[in-house]
Amino acid sequence: MSAQAYLQEWKQEVETATRRLIDASSMPDRLFQSMTYSLEAGGKRIRPALLYAVLDTYGRPRALGHEAAVALEMVHTYSLIHDDLPAMDDDDVRRGRPTNHRQFDEATAILAGDALLTDAFRILAHAELEPVKSVALIARFSEAAGSAGMVGGQLDDMLAEKRAGVSLSTLQSIHERKTGALLVYALEAGAILADTPLADRQALVRFGKHLGVAFQIQDDILDVEGDEALIGKRVGSDEGNDKATYPKLLGLDGAKQALEREVTESEAALAELSVEAPRLRELLDFVVQRNH
Repeated sequence: MSAQAYLQEWKQEVETATRRLIDASSMPDRLFQSMTYSLEAGGKRIRPALLYAVLDTYGRPRALGHEAAVALEMVHTYSLIHDDLPAMDDDDVRRGRPTNHRQFDEATAILAGDALLTDAFRILAHAELEPVKSVALIARFSEAAGSAGMVGGQLDDMLAEKRAGVSLSTLQSIHERKTGALLVYALEAGAILADTPLADRQALVRFGKHLGVAFQIQDDILDVEGDEALIGKRVGSDEGNDKATYPKLLGLDGAKQALEREVTESEAALAELSVEAPRLRELLDFVVQRNH
């Protein structure tokens, strides 16, 4: 099977689990509509896919990871809703549709993001797992999503806007947290659930770190030369917002060379695993070759 076929399979898994695990009866209808508007807007579901790919690689049932996969997609979706707000990137379109605050209003969008973040931890906490695994998953999730991870990276990304002299190491640090933290968590959560050897878990974390940077570099490249109809949002928004990006810092050719280096490091990490991981290799290829 191709990466596209696997992605479609994993996407169906997490979307089915999402419909089962989110309880519409327990919340105001407008809040539910706003949450599901963004949750169901499509997307590649890369984070759940990475988690499921690890379980597949080690021969473990995907059902073990449903709660963690849904929680991942909920937190990722909350971050997109808030990222699009006027106080942040001020975007009007996401995945080819009006952004959440344009479809509803700013207050509803903020609360929908808050609910997605909080309910993600509730869903993860209710997974039927051994207590030690449950605690490990929740602890690592809070680190990846919080001030030391995605949120801290997002703030530093905003602070780097319109600032001259942002270094490559600073840019790398921003995206290892803003983009990479949840990708790393997806792989590490899969390793925890699959009871992988410690050395494999460490290799998966290294793979995730390089994959996360590669993912962001490709995003930056697509913002320069991508097809707006395929991407589902306006091209050139990074330049318009004067954001620190790899093409801005290294030039377009330099960014593509940096992407190649991250791919090489990702492949080296996968080579250290105690098992063959063709599905993870397929996902790596998809991330760096995607056009949206």
